[in-house]
Formats: sequence, C-alpha cells, structure tokens
Amino acid sequence: MFLRSTVRRVLHQCCSIPDTPPPEPRALAEAIRSSTSLRDLKPLHAAALRHHPDDLFLSAALASHYSLLGSPRVALSLLSPAAADPSLLPTGDTFLWNLLIRGLADAGAHDRALLLYRRLRELRGGAQPDKFTFPPVLKACAHLGEFEEGVKVHGDAAELGFDSDVFVRNSLIALYGKGRALDTARRLFDEMPERNVVTWTAMIGAFVQNGHPKEALALFHQMLQERVRPNRATFLTLIPCVVSCDEADNLHKLIVRHRLESEVIVQNAIMGMYSRCGKIEHARKLFDGIAKKDLASWSSMIEAYARADLFEEAFKLFGKMKLLGVVPDHVTLLGVLRGCSNSALASLKHAQVIHGLVIRCSLVENIMVQTAVIDNYVKRGSLSTARRIFDRLHGRNLVTWSTMISGYGMHGRGQEAVELFNHMKCLMKPDHVSFVSVLSACSHAGLIDEGWQCFNSMTTEFGVVPGAEHYACMVDLLGRAGQLEEAREFINKMPINPDASVWGSLLGACRIHPDAKIAELAANSLFELDCENSGRYILLSNIYTSLGKIEEAHRIRALMRQRGLKKTAGYTVVELNNKLYKFLVGDRSNPQSDLIYTELDRLMDRIKQAGYVPNTNFSLHDVEEETKEKSLYVHSEKLAIVFGLINTRPECIIRVHKNLRVCGDCHTATKFISKVTRRKIIMRDSHRFHHFSEGVCSCGDYW
Repeated sequence: MFLRSTVRRVLHQCCSIPDTPPPEPRALAEAIRSSTSLRDLKPLHAAALRHHPDDLFLSAALASHYSLLGSPRVALSLLSPAAADPSLLPTGDTFLWNLLIRGLADAGAHDRALLLYRRLRELRGGAQPDKFTFPPVLKACAHLGEFEEGVKVHGDAAELGFDSDVFVRNSLIALYGKGRALDTARRLFDEMPERNVVTWTAMIGAFVQNGHPKEALALFHQMLQERVRPNRATFLTLIPCVVSCDEADNLHKLIVRHRLESEVIVQNAIMGMYSRCGKIEHARKLFDGIAKKDLASWSSMIEAYARADLFEEAFKLFGKMKLLGVVPDHVTLLGVLRGCSNSALASLKHAQVIHGLVIRCSLVENIMVQTAVIDNYVKRGSLSTARRIFDRLHGRNLVTWSTMISGYGMHGRGQEAVELFNHMKCLMKPDHVSFVSVLSACSHAGLIDEGWQCFNSMTTEFGVVPGAEHYACMVDLLGRAGQLEEAREFINKMPINPDASVWGSLLGACRIHPDAKIAELAANSLFELDCENSGRYILLSNIYTSLGKIEEAHRIRALMRQRGLKKTAGYTVVELNNKLYKFLVGDRSNPQSDLIYTELDRLMDRIKQAGYVPNTNFSLHDVEEETKEKSLYVHSEKLAIVFGLINTRPECIIRVHKNLRVCGDCHTATKFISKVTRRKIIMRDSHRFHHFSEGVCSCGDYW
C-alpha cells in the first residue's frame, strides 16, 4: 500500500500545474522501483524524459524495471546509448556501471553487458568492479557460453577479494555447472562457509545440467536436512530429475507443503513431471485444475500427450485451445508437430491442418517449426510436399538438411539422399547426425560404394569421429548386401565396443540372408546387452525357422517365455477420409468385416492367378500347409488394404501404417495387389516407406 501511494504522489506531481516544481530524480527513482505494472511505469518514464532527459541513473533504473516487468526491448533501448559509448558514464561511479551492466544482462543483451564490463576493467584510476558487478557478468558469460572468459572474470573477482562473497560464489557455481566443470562447481560449493537457498539451487542445477539426477536429488534431501527452505527456483530446477512415480508424489507433497502449488509456472512443471512418469491421467487432472491456464499450460499438456503417443488426445486439446482463442506459439506447434510425426494415429490431413496454422501464425520463417513441418510430411508419406517446403526455406541449418536427407532414405531414394548430402557439404560442414542420415539412406538403397565413401570422409575430410550409430549403419549396409562375413570382420575391427544397435543390425541382416552361425553370434551378444527386448528373440526364432531348425526356434521361444517377455502386438492403421482405422491379425471388429473377408478371398484368388505364391515362412508353424496359407491371408496389412480398396475411389492413394516391420509375404502380396487393382499403395512400417504401384515397390525388394 505504501509503495502504491509513493507512485501516486510522484505521478500527481508530474501531472500538476506548471508552477509546481518537477519531481527530484531520487523521488522519481523511488517511484520507478515501487511501480508494480507497466501502466504505472510508463508515465514515470515520460516524466523522466521530460524533466531529466540526460540522467543516466534514471535511465538505468527504468531499464531495470522494464526488464523486471517483462519488457526487455524497451530496457535495451534505454541502455543502448551508454553501452555503445561508455565515455558518457562518469568514470568514478561504480554504482552506475553496475546498474547498467545488470540492466543489460536482465534485458538479454549479454554480449553488451560483457563488453561494458571489459571497458570498466580498462579504466585506470576510476571506478572498479565490486561484489555487485560480478554476478551479472558471470551470468552473461554462462549464457553466451564464454566459459574461458568466465574463468578470467573469476580471476578478477579473486584478485579484488570478492570471490568468497556468497552471491559471487553462487554465480560461479552456476557458470561452472553450465560449462560442464562439475568438479570445480562442487569444490566451490563445499568450500563455502555460508550457503543460502540460491547456493543449493545452483549446485543442484549443476548436477542436473551434467546428467546426474541422482546426485541432484541427494543434494536436495541434504538441503532439507540442513533446514534450508527451498523456493520456486529450487523445485523448478529439480523437477526434470524426477522419473519415478514415488519421487513425483513426494516432490509434489513438498511443493504443497511450501505453498508453491498455486503458481502457474510450478503447476505446469508438475504436470510435465507426472506425464514423464507415465501418469498422464494425473497430469490431465492437474491441467484441468489450473484456473488461469497460460500458453505454457496448454503447450505442456499437448506435449505430454504427444510424448505418450496419444496423438488424438493431443490434437483434440489443441482444437479446444484454438476454440478458446488461445493463439499458439512456436513451442505449442512444435509439440503438436512432433506428436504428429511420431504417432501411428496421425493422418496426412492432420499434418496439413497444422501446417496451415503455422502459416496463419506467421511462423514460416521459424527454422525449428519449418523443419518439424518437413519431418511431418516425410513421415506422412508426402515426400514431394516436404521437398517443396525445404526448397523455399531460407536459412536452412544442419537439422533441416539432415531431416530432408533422412526423408529420402526412409522412402528408398538413396541416390537423391546422397546428392542432397553432397550439395549440403558445399555450404556447411556435416555433423554426426548428417552422417547418420546419409549412411542410413545408403543402407536402405544398397549404395555400397557411396556408403563407404561417406563413412571414410567423416574423419579424413570433416574431423567427425564415428560413433556407434555410424558403425551400426555400416554393418546394416554390408549385411543387407549379403556381405555378412565382411560385416562381422568390420565389427571385430571397430575401435569402440559394439553396442546393441551394431549387433542388432547384424542380426537383422541374417533375417534377409539366413546364416545361423552369425545370427547366433549377434543374438548372444544382444542377449547380454539388451536381454529385455523381445524382438531379438522373435527375430532369431524366425531365422532358425527359415533354415528349417524348428527345435532351435522352439528353444528360443521357450527362453523368451521363461524370461517373461511378450511379443509386441502387430497392427496396421489405414487412412480413409481423414480418419484412421486400426486392424489386428484376423480382426473381425470392423462393422464391414463380412464384406472385407469376402473381398479378401476374391482378391487373393486374383493375385494368385497373376503369379503370387504365398511364403509360408511368415505363417504359424506346426500346422498344415493349407492352414499356414490361410493364416497369411488375415494379416493386418492385407485386411487394412482391402478395407481401403472397398471404401475409396479408384484414383485415391491407399495409405497404411504398420507398427512393426512389414511382413515379407504381405510385401509381396501388396505388389501384386497394386498390379491387379491398378491402385497406388503407400505403406509405412517401423523403419521406412514402401510405395507400391503397377506391381513394383519403391524399395526394389531391398529393405
């Protein structure tokens, strides 16, 4: 109440009759610091311009308060003249230098804050840094990633005797934590005789940033034992560490106990915490309970649904948000786009709707959003649209290029992927992700020479050290080409220990080119590294079966059951009139089931007459041959395709998505279906796209 009256008194003085003397700078500065809204601050700003236009102290005070009230651009405009020409500053006034440095840092002009500090250090016989100078300067170094400069600033603080100050030390811990010098941060923390809540929060943040969540939680519990009361920043720093439901519940109770649960920013963080722990319904309950949802609330819940692969719920919530007039920003749209890209239950229409919103929200120049749009179209099977957006996009970065290169690889167009990669090399240096994208594309297209050339150029031309993912791509490239011995020798010569992705690539190659000895070698290594992955057991069992080793296949299945592992249920989704329909093997839940099975029998007869021969290696074992054939007919891929055929016009493309690798027999059958029906069929499986037309698949039977 007192602060409000101060503002009113000064405003009255500013707006009174001409004979009244203008407010003194000190009174005006006090009113500026006391204002609680931009509505109060703006007339005070006008008064300062009118009565004291050259007062740097008032400009700095205004800038600091504009930053505090969420208007950093205005703050920056006030500070820019002094920052550009430090000669305007009185050389002996350290307080004013500090005010300007802090104002620039608070306004986000970290580079200018650091430059002004350097000018201050150059002064001879005038102002010198004090303990209030260093926290904003160290913050600027951390934000800019200027860690070497930060070490020099630490040296300045030590030289002047301020490095033991608690506020300076807190800033140093934050700097070294962000600079991945965790040992130094911990040493500074341990040496401190006095610690406040900011100290503890900074050290917890250092553990979080360096990937040590257990240590962060342990330090938090130590903090509680020492009776240091955590604040909002402490909980917001700690929440990303929580991955278990028990930890989430306990932390939530502590937040309630400290009466911080009513703050929207904290509620949003708690919501994200529960969604990461798999308690998506709990997260939604919290979301519904937020009285004044901000944009971050909507974005957090939408992203939570997307992360949980509940795209329909994400899209419904997104629609509700639009109906309520909440305008999405790039964060919201990125969450929806990523959810759409990763979901089997998202259609091309969904991608088009979100793209339209990106255009209406004027985000067509946002590189992150546009890259996500490209990725979305790639994964919805519309490669031409993705390339059109890519070609129009200015300021493409490595992620954008890698996304488009990877898209060509997913669609079996390896040559285009290599050409695009070569074009990119002329403009910028490829990184490890770029090489994964192009090597994977070479692998899917059987481009052996191109793959070797790209792999060898990593270290010789670009200084990129190959990682496990690059070696896995090369093993996949060799294995798919039938060079299993070469792939095994390649693994033996690797300078790093092969991980599950490398051995998985070799085992996958044995599925295409059955070899029991190499398959056993790969599988045994995988059972040690990744024993909980049921797909490895299924794959080895199928390889044994294809080689006629039925007893070995049964042994692997028995081992899988003994370890309590279950096969991932396969399903296929078909897109029809902007809706998605899901089918399981032998599914009869669809209202049109009778019609589907009648048409399926007719279609199987037609493709048999065209030359299709069922591959019973992909059917049940220990049953009669006729039963094996019939079991193949009711695979989810075939049911979904037939449903699409009987419910669409002849010119429509049929789009289906299999959550696992497409069955080999279904792949052959779909080629014949596209031939006898003269329909285009686009099938996405867990690894890539297959475009079927006139009896041919875009993969060239190389997948």
